[in-house]
Amino acid sequence: MKKLLILFFGTVCLSSCIVLSPKKYKNLLATRDSLSTALNSANTRIESLEDEILRLKSDTTLLHSQIADLNSKVSGLNSNNANLRAASDKLSGDLKKREARLKEVEEILRRRDAATMELKDKLQKALLGFQQSGLTVEIRNGKVYVSLTDKLLFSSGSIVIDEKGKQALAGLATVLKTQPEINVSVEGHTDNQKVVNLGQIKDNWDLSVLRATSVVRYLTEVQKIENNRITATGKGQYQPIEDANTPEARSRNRRIEIVLSPKLDELYDLIK
Repeated sequence: MKKLLILFFGTVCLSSCIVLSPKKYKNLLATRDSLSTALNSANTRIESLEDEILRLKSDTTLLHSQIADLNSKVSGLNSNNANLRAASDKLSGDLKKREARLKEVEEILRRRDAATMELKDKLQKALLGFQQSGLTVEIRNGKVYVSLTDKLLFSSGSIVIDEKGKQALAGLATVLKTQPEINVSVEGHTDNQKVVNLGQIKDNWDLSVLRATSVVRYLTEVQKIENNRITATGKGQYQPIEDANTPEARSRNRRIEIVLSPKLDELYDLIK
């Protein structure tokens, strides 16, 4: 546009020596004014475009900054995601190990329960002839309890096992010898009546302990059950089967309980 104006004025200057008609002169002035207006408009447009360029550059800089910030956040999220994935994989691996251990424990308990039931059946068959004399065999909490009333084992106030009691214990020992993995606990129990006229036996604690040790000695010394498998404890009058204070209830409370429990070394090793 500037070149047109220069050309225009150059032409006017060159032709200044030429006499123009009023009409041509007006046309030249109109052309000049039109070109001047176009030039101003163009300059205004150029300034507007330059402002637009500056704004776009500023926006571009801001966008680059935002993109950099987003890339940083994406990188952080990717890192967190990798950490979470690693943690998830570890938890998944730990869960599989726990599930495997749980299955092992369940299998051991299943075998224990099966062995306990088999032991109960064997004992019931071996001791069948004594069940009418107050002997019972039952399973409680995964253990086999052989309960013998005192009249099956001892005379009143005595700690010496009588012959019928020895026969019952011999039948029990026959089964125990085939079950070396079974631990044996012999518990002595009494009623709540005070001990009188029993010499060195002072109270029910003494009586329960001495009767339990009598059974243990018979099983270990006569029937040759391994000493390290068997223990003797006295419970006195403090774990009665029945709370009633009748002759029948007291008779049931006076008893020897032989508790048979399988060794659970495998299970203990698993849960360490």
